[in-house]
Amino acid sequence: MGKGYQLIKANRAQFPARVLCETLGVSHSGYYDWAKRTPSRRAITNCRLIEQIMAIYRTSDCTYGRPCITVELADRGVRVNHKRVGRLMREAGIKGVSRRRGFVITTHRNKRDRPAPDLVQRHFKATSINQLWVADMTYIPTWAGFLYLAVVIDVFSRKVVGWSFGETMTASLVISALNMALITRKPGKVIHHSDQGSQYTSVEFGKRCREMGVHPSMGSVGDAYDNAMAESFFASLECELIDRRSWKNKTEARLAIFTWIESWYNPTRRHSGLGYLSPNNFERKLNEKNKIAINCNPLSQVETLSTP
Repeated sequence: MGKGYQLIKANRAQFPARVLCETLGVSHSGYYDWAKRTPSRRAITNCRLIEQIMAIYRTSDCTYGRPCITVELADRGVRVNHKRVGRLMREAGIKGVSRRRGFVITTHRNKRDRPAPDLVQRHFKATSINQLWVADMTYIPTWAGFLYLAVVIDVFSRKVVGWSFGETMTASLVISALNMALITRKPGKVIHHSDQGSQYTSVEFGKRCREMGVHPSMGSVGDAYDNAMAESFFASLECELIDRRSWKNKTEARLAIFTWIESWYNPTRRHSGLGYLSPNNFERKLNEKNKIAINCNPLSQVETLSTP
């Protein structure tokens, strides 16, 4: 009955209370008695929680669901059960976006090129940064035609460490993304895993990998599971941004996707696979752990250097 009264109260600006009571089959006197009551402590708390939930939801561009909102509340000092968060979200009429991506084939293999061996075998795990990178391409529709995006992702932190835009799917597109990753990360020895697209099997891409000490690895053609982590990233990009926007030209699309990656995905967006930390915060936490380990044993580096 309380929910019916709340609905009447929410719509009184548009319809008379008497009409709403008759429509919902509740008594007029019962509604007015309810309206005069002092809200309970729990009702007041729920109202405040809904305000906080809505603020977090809007900050996420209306994409966060119950788990991310629950963790965000906890980081703000508000400890609340995830079931309660879910119930309040339903009452507020909001829900997170659902990540469902149809498999889109952008891989065109050049049979004359020899693909690199599969060094990963679907084992997308790393114990630190710059051990394993995954790469892929996708297309972004605009009113002016397709824009193509190539990315390089660090498997350890899910961070996009390299990206590049182009109007054609060429070797230079994926080389540009690789170059950005090399400049920003400066890895020692890293495995670069991709599909067998002609851009990755090209002579130019192979030459760049050899020059920089990068070990190329390639899955099979047309199998999303052989590059599952890159596919997962593009699924998030599509459902959170591309499917919810349209762009008149390619410049607008570039700016929107650049902003999504560098101002949202890397620094802020919570990732379930990272304990609901963002990629940047996950790497920052790793750095803090390493600093603590060194400070706890300051002689460790000296001993390592002095060992014959």
